[in-house]
Amino acid sequence: MRDPAADLRRIAFCLERALEPSYRIKAFRTAAATVDASDRADLERRALTGSLEDLKGIGKVTAQVITESLAGEEPNYLRRVESIGLSPVARQADELRQLLKGDCHVHSDWSDGGSPIEEMAVAARDLGHEYMVLTDHSPRLTVARGLSPERLREQLDVVAEINERMAPFRILTGIECDINLDGSLDQEPDLLARLDVVVASVHNKLRMSADEMTPRMVAAISNPHTDILGHCTGRLVTGRGRPESEFDAEVVFAACAQFDVAVEINSRPERLDPPKRLLRLAVEAGCKVSIDTDAHAPGQLSWQPLGCERAVLCGVPPESIVNARSADQLLSWTRAAAG
Repeated sequence: MRDPAADLRRIAFCLERALEPSYRIKAFRTAAATVDASDRADLERRALTGSLEDLKGIGKVTAQVITESLAGEEPNYLRRVESIGLSPVARQADELRQLLKGDCHVHSDWSDGGSPIEEMAVAARDLGHEYMVLTDHSPRLTVARGLSPERLREQLDVVAEINERMAPFRILTGIECDINLDGSLDQEPDLLARLDVVVASVHNKLRMSADEMTPRMVAAISNPHTDILGHCTGRLVTGRGRPESEFDAEVVFAACAQFDVAVEINSRPERLDPPKRLLRLAVEAGCKVSIDTDAHAPGQLSWQPLGCERAVLCGVPPESIVNARSADQLLSWTRAAAG
């Protein structure tokens, strides 16, 4: 018979060991104290009826831990955090980086990147990648020289020619597509259907209200062409910075899980998006993730360990990482999602 209070305290211990924020740790210790003060039979009844959250100090996550523990199972959350802090995070991040087979968000000088497509591909190959996804910007982002339909079609021909010379390394075709104000995607649907991977991102009107931003993002996520939700908060954490966009994260991540859209862990040092508290919500919602660099130059392709570190700290299951899959496996996923 498992002890739910002990499991909750073990989670708190693991979070403390990893120097996680104190408010997260307090939530598990508070829930443990509530369990201590409660009758086990009452807890079991509440677990069956889904009313554990009616108890003071019990939230959605801690209720799930208690339910699994009462059933005699090791809680999934405990299993995820057990390894945090047992070895340096950098070492764990490096081990995770070795599992990655590609990068799903890369720019070239066709939009706002600084280097030709082939130069980016060679750098990715030399880092040990099997593939990279070329995701230059879509038309409306004129400041980034977004690709018109005509230029994108031309790029597809160029990629096909480079792939012939660089095999077995592969450049997968893609786009970082702007999410329009109404949630539609900024490119011709028939052209999006030709691409291997579509990253959908918000680049304008970042300060709209959560009541407006949430349905905007959900509409894009529900689009059958969308594979990955890019840098979801749009924040910048260096220089003058930029605050996070406001949206209902639980609704957005539930949509990602429902429509099988991966949440990007953007590894750019000035983004590190999503924040860890939101990445944990995405994990808890059962979302897939893609650990990408959003590289605009060859050297930036080496930024993936920054995203891997965040994945380790937030308990991202390796099996949920789409770019830990081979190119063929990745394409099987994106094509299945597109129907």
